[in-house]
Amino acid sequence: MAKKNPYDLLGVPKTATDKEIRSAYRKLAKKLHPDVNPDDKTSGERFKEVTAAYNLLSNEDLRKQYDSGAIDEQGQQRNPFAGGFGQRGGSGPGYETGFGGFEGFGGRGGGQMGQDDMTDLFGSLFGMNTGSFAGGMRGGTNRPPVRRKGADIQYTVDLSLPEALKGGMRQLPSGTKVRIPAGIKNGQTLRVRGKGESGSGGGPAGDALVKVSVQSHPNLSRSGDDLQLRLPISLTEALRGGSVRIEMPSGAVSLKIAPGSNTGKKMRLKGKGAPGKGKNRGNLIVELVVTLTDAELAQSDDLTKSLPETNGAALRDGLIGS
Repeated sequence: MAKKNPYDLLGVPKTATDKEIRSAYRKLAKKLHPDVNPDDKTSGERFKEVTAAYNLLSNEDLRKQYDSGAIDEQGQQRNPFAGGFGQRGGSGPGYETGFGGFEGFGGRGGGQMGQDDMTDLFGSLFGMNTGSFAGGMRGGTNRPPVRRKGADIQYTVDLSLPEALKGGMRQLPSGTKVRIPAGIKNGQTLRVRGKGESGSGGGPAGDALVKVSVQSHPNLSRSGDDLQLRLPISLTEALRGGSVRIEMPSGAVSLKIAPGSNTGKKMRLKGKGAPGKGKNRGNLIVELVVTLTDAELAQSDDLTKSLPETNGAALRDGLIGS
């Protein structure tokens, strides 16, 4: 490791207090720790450098020796004959440790920041598994891979209104089948768990997010759970009345038309609309539209002879208003 000034690495002046040194290190370690940047080698190297700098400056004896020039940035003795600084039993604290493995300051020199202290520090910083940090401090060989969930994949499924009301199964481009619940609304998103991209480090796969787009229908529309249907009836049905059978997505319904019905007349069929919450259903609102059949048009000459002489002007009175 290249020799760098530990004060510069931590961004503190030489006059910094222990509290200031510790605070500076905590901020840098939280930003650079391998668990936060698993694929960033540059951050990993900087993490090692700032940890080495903190190990030196947090140890009172080593900091004094560094400031006096007795040891270098890596804790190595500058003058092999100077051994008068804090020797214990014939060897100076930290002289044989270096910072490459980060192991010496608690176990081999009586320094202030031991391995357990460093583990506790990172437990408070990240709330992380301190065992993985301890493994990383010994070289990183035992640190387990970070579990990450795979990314979600988004799809859009186009449905006709009858398909949305009826529900069923649809197959996505990936081959995954998704169940469409009866009565799904335009813009709703379905989640199919585990059908997204694969996870990493043993993490679970992501999900498939399926957004439903319901297409408009020429005769049928939806408002909440109510359905509106424009129902064509013949002139004969309008004049004579009768019973009409309507095939709806949820099943057939019967409607009675009163004699003399006209275009625009509305009828409400309770509980025959779209599925709602629980077992409730909306209503079906039917609006009649009188439409001449081909057979009626073929007999139009005979029909008009029996009709009263009127041009229908009264129907248009007040059509726009003032």
